[in-house]
Formats: sequence, C-alpha cells, structure tokens
Amino acid sequence: MKDLLSQNRSFTDFKMNAFYSLGEWRPLLFIPFFLMFVLSITANSTLIYLIKSQQSLHSPMYVLIGCMALSDLTLPMVFVPHMLLSFLFNWSGITLTGCLIEMFCIHFIGAFQSTLLFWMALDRYFAICKPLLYHKYMEIRNFVKFIIPSVMRNALLVVIVVSLAARLSFCSNIIDHCACEHMALVQLACGDISINNFMGLFSTFLIPTTDFILITASYVVIFVSVFKSGQANMKALNTCITHIIVITLSLTSALIAFMSYRIRNNVSSSNRIFMSIVYLFFPSCFNPIIYGWRTKEIRRTFIKFIKDVKILPG
Repeated sequence: MKDLLSQNRSFTDFKMNAFYSLGEWRPLLFIPFFLMFVLSITANSTLIYLIKSQQSLHSPMYVLIGCMALSDLTLPMVFVPHMLLSFLFNWSGITLTGCLIEMFCIHFIGAFQSTLLFWMALDRYFAICKPLLYHKYMEIRNFVKFIIPSVMRNALLVVIVVSLAARLSFCSNIIDHCACEHMALVQLACGDISINNFMGLFSTFLIPTTDFILITASYVVIFVSVFKSGQANMKALNTCITHIIVITLSLTSALIAFMSYRIRNNVSSSNRIFMSIVYLFFPSCFNPIIYGWRTKEIRRTFIKFIKDVKILPG
C-alpha cells in the first residue's frame, strides 16, 4: 500500500530551485555566469580551432588537449543556458525525461574528462619513459586499446546510475540545484535510495578515483625517470606540471562536490550548489587558459593567430 501511495504521488515535472535564498538578488547571478559562459565558449572554440588548423599541433598530446577543449565546450551547453534562463526569467521547469537526459550528459562527459586526464598522463609516460616506443604506442590502432575499455566502463556505469534514478517515485518536485545531478534528483525520492546512493559512490570510486590513482602512479614513474636522467627530460616535465594543475583542480572539486551530498546536514544548500558549479563549470573556463598559457607551442600559435587577425583588416 505504501508503494502504491508513493507511485500515485510521483512527480514527472520539476523546478530548479538553486540560490533562491538570495531572493531579489538572484537575477544578478546571470551576469557573472553569462560572462563565464561566453569565456568558456570563446576560449575552448579558439583552442579547438588552433589545434585543428595548425599542422604543428597535430601530435597526440595536442589532439588530447583538443578533445578536452571539446568536452569543456560541450558540458556547459548541457545545463548553463537553462540555469541562465532560470536566473533571469525564473524559467526553471524541467520534465523528468529532460532531467534524466541532462543527468546522463553531465555525468558521461564528466567521466570522459576524468578519463581524458588519464590518457594525457599515459601520453606523457610514453613520451618521457618510453621515448623510442612513443609513436608505436600512440598510434591510433594501439592507443584505442586504452580508449575502448575506459569509455565502455564510463558509459555502462552512467547508464546504470541514470536507469536506477528513472525507476524512482518522487515525493517532491523542487530540485535544489541548477543542474540535474544524480543526487540532486535522487534525494527527492519517496522510498529507499540506498542502491542509488551505493551506485553513485561506486561509480565515483571506479571512474574519477581509479583514474586519479592511475594518473598518480604514472606521474610518480615519470618524475622518478626524469630525476634519474638529469636535465634531459626537464622540458617535457613542464607539460606534466600543466596536466597536474588541471587534474588537481578538476578531480578535487569533483570529489568535494560528490561528498557534500553525503554530509549535507553540515553543508548549506548554496555552498553545496556552488561546489557543484565549481567542478561542472569552472574547469571549462580555465582549462583552455591554463593549457594555452603553459603550453609553449599553443601559446606561440595563439600569438601568431592574434597578429594575423590584426593584420587582415589592413
């Protein structure tokens, strides 16, 4: 009987309720997030264009950076336009189907970004520790052996997590978030969500945590190899430091955001939402700047591109 009542009360239309504690100041959030959205689109599009158009940037390392820029370009488009409309016009409605699609896109692209960071670490490992075999291992036919298992792992886990969420009955239709994250929706369920909670934690461990462990192991080997060889690979190590900065910012913010739902009694709603935005949105704004500034070849190509643009009108 209790299950029947839960099913009868289940909602299929929801409203995003992020930052409503700000009251009349809430529409002002449109300004910084819109500017960040424009920055994200502009910076990532420019980086993709430079890597695609310049023959000198067609090596595996830069192709992987281009893939990261493409994912950084795609992820904000999944939820930021809806968030901006919610801030400006209070258009915060979303259907259950739309929410589940958004959830899949957010978590699949997020998992793909984590795996991309692992592929970048592999690229640097082969370049520094196995330089004579670098081109052999980084040929697409060989590198795809690393790509397919991790992509299949990510897709399978995200499909399971979203499918389990789709089977729930919901007793509230107010999502206290600006995006359809897994736990933001699941916590509205009427019944037991222990399996959802477990699968959320399990996928978090199996994707970003496992990737982080593998990335750490790769860079430990790389640093040991560099220090043993002296100055020979110090130049290559600069690229590793760039990757480590991005990895630290991305994975740390993601894990903090995931765990904030497990300790939500001690974390305010606005702080929890902000932490989610930090890992969902901020990297897409700053990753292309970090790569563009710290990667010498990209920086040179960008400066040349700007000079060419200035010359064209004259």
